[in-house]
Amino acid sequence: MTTDWIVVGNGLAGAALSYELQKSGFSVLLLDQSNHPENGTRYSYGGIAYWSGTTALMQQLCQEGITLHRQLSAELESDTQFRELDLLMTVAPEDDPTAVATTYTKVAIPPVILDAQTAAEREPLLNQSAIAGALRFPHGHVSPSATVAAYNQAFLRLGGLIEIAPVIGWIEQNQRIQGVKTPTAAHAAANVVICAGAYTRPLLRSAGFSTRIYFTHAELIEATAVDISLQALVMPAKLQRFEMEAKASAPETDVLWDQPGQEVVPAILDAGVVQFRDGRLLIGQVSRTLTDLEATIDAAASEAALRRTIGQLLPALESVPGEWRSCRVAFSGDRLPLVGAVPNRDGLHVFTGFSNPFSILPPLARRFAQAATGLSKAIPPQLLPNRFC
Repeated sequence: MTTDWIVVGNGLAGAALSYELQKSGFSVLLLDQSNHPENGTRYSYGGIAYWSGTTALMQQLCQEGITLHRQLSAELESDTQFRELDLLMTVAPEDDPTAVATTYTKVAIPPVILDAQTAAEREPLLNQSAIAGALRFPHGHVSPSATVAAYNQAFLRLGGLIEIAPVIGWIEQNQRIQGVKTPTAAHAAANVVICAGAYTRPLLRSAGFSTRIYFTHAELIEATAVDISLQALVMPAKLQRFEMEAKASAPETDVLWDQPGQEVVPAILDAGVVQFRDGRLLIGQVSRTLTDLEATIDAAASEAALRRTIGQLLPALESVPGEWRSCRVAFSGDRLPLVGAVPNRDGLHVFTGFSNPFSILPPLARRFAQAATGLSKAIPPQLLPNRFC
C-alpha cells in the first residue's frame, strides 16, 4: 500500500500535521516508535504564549494559534482541556520589575507589572520575600496529552492509519525519498515528513542531509497526587533557556553535536510550575545540551536542585510527592521552526524545532497541509529548511 504522506513522530507536531493532511484529502500513515512516547510533548507545560510574538510573522501565527485553540475541542470532538489563565513571570529580588519589563517591549501584548504583594494575591503560594514582583501576561493552556489524543482520534475517524514502529531506513530511488523502512515492513509514500523532535537530526543525517537542528535534555518533577491548588502558571521573567539555546546552536558549535559525550554549554535551571486540570503538577526545569540522545543524568542531584529552587519561590511545593522525569526538546539554530521540503532531497520534508509549540504549531500544521494541496505561499519562507543551506 502506498500513501500520499508518511508522518514520522506522534508528538504534538506529528499528531497535528497528520490530522491536517488527512483532513485536506490526503492518505496518511502516522508512525511512532512507542505507544506512549516519553517526548517533549508528554512533559510540556502546555502553555499557549499568544502574547509573545515580536515580529509581524510571529504575531500573526500566535493570533492564528489562539483562535484555533479556542475552537479546537469542538472541531476535534474531544476536550483538549483548553483554558485561559494568568502567566506570572517572577522577577528576582535583586532585579527591578520595571527594568525587566523593558525586555518585553516588542511583544504583541505587553505585561502588567505587579509588585510582590499583588503577585502573591494572584498566586497565593508565591513567597513574597523571594521576588521583587512579577510580570503578568494573558496565557492559554491545554493538556498536551489530551490534545495529542484528540488529534489522533479525529485523524483515525477521517481514515488515517497509525503504526507503532521505529524508522530504521529509507526507500529511495534517484535521490528521491519514496518511503521508510521499519523492522517489519517497508512503507511506500509519495512524501515523508519528519516530526521527530530530537531524533530529527540523526534521521536527516541517515537520509544524507544535515541542518541546524538540536535538542536539550529537559528535566522536571511530575506530581500526580497533590492537595495543592495553583491559580497561575509560574515561570521566571529572565528565562535562561533561550540564551542557552542560542549559544548551543551557534555555527561554531555545530560540529560538537555529531560527537558523542559532549556537553555543548553548561546546564541551566529555570524555576517554574504548571498545574493541569486533573491536579497534576509539572515542576521544572533543568535543561542540558548533551549530545547523546540516551545521555546518563544524575537524577537525584537534578531533583534536589529542582526542589530547592522551586521551594524558595513556592515553599509548599518543595516536598510535594513526585517523580523526576526527563525528555528531549528540539530547537533550531535561529529559534524558528523548520517547516517544509528538505533541499535536494525530493519527497522528504521536516516539521520540527518549535520553541513556542502550542502557540504556533497548530496553525503551521494547517498551513503545511494547505501548501501540500497547492497553496504555495502558505508556509512562510522564513521557516523553510533551505535557510540553513
